Amino acid sequence: MLISRKVLKGIALGTIGIGTLASLRVNEYDLGSIGIVRLGRAAVSVFIIGAHYNSTVYSSTLDKNSQEYLKLKSEAHTFGAKKLLELCCANKGVYIKVGQHVGALDYLLPYEYVSTMRVLHSSAPQSSFKDVLHVLKEDFKKDPYEIFKTIDPIPLGAASLAQVHKAVLKDGTKVAVKVQHRAVKANSYVDIKTMSALVKITSWIFPDFKFEWLVQETKKNLPEELNFIREGENAEKVQELFKNYKWLKIPKVFWDLSTTRILTMEFVEGGQVNDLDYIRKNKLNPFEVSGKLGRLYSHMIFITGFVHADPHPGNVLVKNNHGEAEIMLLDHGLYANLTNEFRWEYSKLWLAILNGDKTAMKTHCTNLGVSDMYGLLACMVSGRTWNTILSGVQKTKYSSSERDIFHREIPNMLPQISEVLQNVDRQMLLILKTNDLMRGIEYTLKTQYRMSSFIEMSKCCIHSVYGERYKQCDNELSRWVLSIAEQWSLFRLTLYYMYLGVIHFDLNKSLDSLWTNDDGYYPL
Repeated sequence: MLISRKVLKGIALGTIGIGTLASLRVNEYDLGSIGIVRLGRAAVSVFIIGAHYNSTVYSSTLDKNSQEYLKLKSEAHTFGAKKLLELCCANKGVYIKVGQHVGALDYLLPYEYVSTMRVLHSSAPQSSFKDVLHVLKEDFKKDPYEIFKTIDPIPLGAASLAQVHKAVLKDGTKVAVKVQHRAVKANSYVDIKTMSALVKITSWIFPDFKFEWLVQETKKNLPEELNFIREGENAEKVQELFKNYKWLKIPKVFWDLSTTRILTMEFVEGGQVNDLDYIRKNKLNPFEVSGKLGRLYSHMIFITGFVHADPHPGNVLVKNNHGEAEIMLLDHGLYANLTNEFRWEYSKLWLAILNGDKTAMKTHCTNLGVSDMYGLLACMVSGRTWNTILSGVQKTKYSSSERDIFHREIPNMLPQISEVLQNVDRQMLLILKTNDLMRGIEYTLKTQYRMSSFIEMSKCCIHSVYGERYKQCDNELSRWVLSIAEQWSLFRLTLYYMYLGVIHFDLNKSLDSLWTNDDGYYPL
């Protein structure tokens, strides 16, 4: 398909409209050159992807359940995912952020898109070292080498909005300096408006798919993520909230060397949490790593309501600290601040899922904004099939076949999933992303079969539900009665999981699932 440059420019200008163009001029965006290129590139990419789907999948006369049709659809998804990745890498900034979000929704989007976009979690495009020095000089008002003895020109990692460089202060202290991409803030305002228009057009062409939620979430979260002072405050807040977790390491912030675009932190070393080779070489127990991470996030989601919402493997490091697994949490730019009401409702939904209680699931899903498709939301939350939920997620071990069922069925349910995401309580969106990232880590570590994760989560749910009841108490007697009831619920929970452990423990499978290294090390 050949499209002239004039037509491409027309598509770009037609896509955003007069009102958007006016607002872009207000933001002093260079519409004459870079702006038109970025807008035109985005519009044409959407046009090409849509045209490809229309000429292959939507015009096909094949039986929708045939292997030929499924293969055709998978090939179309792969084509679309590669085009989307090319667009993200070309436009960078907010496009990378959206691409990373897509790459995190392992159980909610077609596998072809998730697997293709996941590369952006660790291999986002980099800014030149010249641009990095320019931002440092601009914000510090002096030559960076008056502050730092050395700055490694090769970044430790690059993300959508910034990249991190190892540096050494004049006194010899090693630090990690996170520097915002030079043009990302100016570009972001245009990108959000462009994406909003493109999504509307896509929804108009394909009315079954509603992805406005993705743009809305990006628009809401972006100002927070672009402010590195807020990121430093988040890091210190989570450090205080979890100061009793001695195995949790949050890098110290150097406030005198931090601005809204620069964050200087303590330099820490470790392996990515999903790096089994590193875990093996350092004689770490993957079950301990997975268990601590699960305990941390259960506490965040159900108890504190302050949730690190970007736990992709590049942001979670681990190391052997005197024989114990130490978890290091990086990148504190994106946090979900959950209201008490949402926490309580979400906790009740999880307890309903764990109990296989359809009536309670429907009630709590309705309270979270989804009623007719409550079963689908329960599956999206738990990452389990509906049959498994009804038979008891605690009693049924998660398997590769169940994961395959998810990946096979998801493409057939995209319209329903997009409708759920469009209608569900906005706070749920970051939680779903976080859940999927955590499940991905567990799957890589081969620890998804362990029942202790359900125990920890169930305990946190009970604490959360009783926390709501405590707030409604108006006298000490009621509090005392509730305290007894809470302890009894926790005791019953322990007995229940002990029962499941005795009755449903498959010795052979459990032995096979034990991980070992070349030295014969087995987890306890």
